[in-house]
Amino acid sequence: MRNFFYTLFFILGLAFIGCTKPYHLPAPQSLKPVPVVQSANFTLKDADTAYTAFNSYFYNPTARLYYNATDKSGIGAIWTQAIYWDLAMDVYERTKSPSQLTMVNDMYAGGANQYDNYNWNNQTTWFIYDDMMWWVTALARANQLTGNTAYLQNAVAGFNHVWAGSYDSVDGGMFWDFQHSGKNACINYPTVIAAVRLYQITKDTSYLAKAKSIYAWSKANLFNATSGEVADHKIGNNPPGYQDYTYNQGTAIGAGVMLYQVTNDATYLADAKLAADYTQNKMCVNGILPAEGDFNEQGVLKAIFAQYLMMLINDGGQKQYLAWIQKNVNSGWANRDKARNLTYRNYAVACPTGIIQSYEASSVVTLMQICPPSQ
Repeated sequence: MRNFFYTLFFILGLAFIGCTKPYHLPAPQSLKPVPVVQSANFTLKDADTAYTAFNSYFYNPTARLYYNATDKSGIGAIWTQAIYWDLAMDVYERTKSPSQLTMVNDMYAGGANQYDNYNWNNQTTWFIYDDMMWWVTALARANQLTGNTAYLQNAVAGFNHVWAGSYDSVDGGMFWDFQHSGKNACINYPTVIAAVRLYQITKDTSYLAKAKSIYAWSKANLFNATSGEVADHKIGNNPPGYQDYTYNQGTAIGAGVMLYQVTNDATYLADAKLAADYTQNKMCVNGILPAEGDFNEQGVLKAIFAQYLMMLINDGGQKQYLAWIQKNVNSGWANRDKARNLTYRNYAVACPTGIIQSYEASSVVTLMQICPPSQ
């Protein structure tokens, strides 16, 4: 049924492909003027409070993964757990707390238990290529952070499996699904990021060559080199499908920054800056990032954007974006549910007091771990 509707939507020209499966992200919400709370600057203590609250309401210590919502009705989607693992690593990098390192290792164990010990050949557990690649990028980062060889072994195995099944050796680029129905930003740019990380770890130049190849295809097919807008997907010979999502902008930024770091080619950094400029100037209202999503996995997108925008600021030396991101964090934290200290996907409005999803609660928490306070 999922494949039927997938095909039907493309025939009608209504498909909006993203990394959540069945997995068509809704069209981005129209930009409308929204009130922005003039808020006090968040503090590092607030960052601790936000993470503690996020774990209190969403973390399942038995599964060692995260629930999908505050009602704890089920474990969150497979690919979003990799994003939450990134968050755990962010907290460890900020605090250097031994207990947080335990949390990082626990989440790896939780993933192993939930996802067939990272058996990439299990097409029931791993039913789409981009889900795998989100985990591969996180596994490689976890090895860089901890030195744990098991993390690297699983990252290498996962990358090689996805490359063998997803890469188009004729026309270039990576397919997002087993049926090879389209090539999406949510598999191509993360592949670049994963390949660069594996190159950094192993010094195997074949990973760098693959990163350059996929980046070149992505720039030619998914990137507007004039505006900095990143297309969501490209289907066959059709024009790119341009819907604006922060995670696509973010991974394009991250891919550019990371290739710049290992090649010193300023063209990559210029691309990353252009993608950041588009996000700031075209996707925001009053400087506030778009809400994205309506009670679905789309709420996690800005948590991904956060990682790579901060990489541009820190590793790319582009401090001009810092005040903009600090404004977003301050607004999102000011609008939290103060009874629970939970934040929301729409930074410009009050967080709902009822059931909310871990997806939509995750991005402000992530930003608070990696973005320095204004003061």
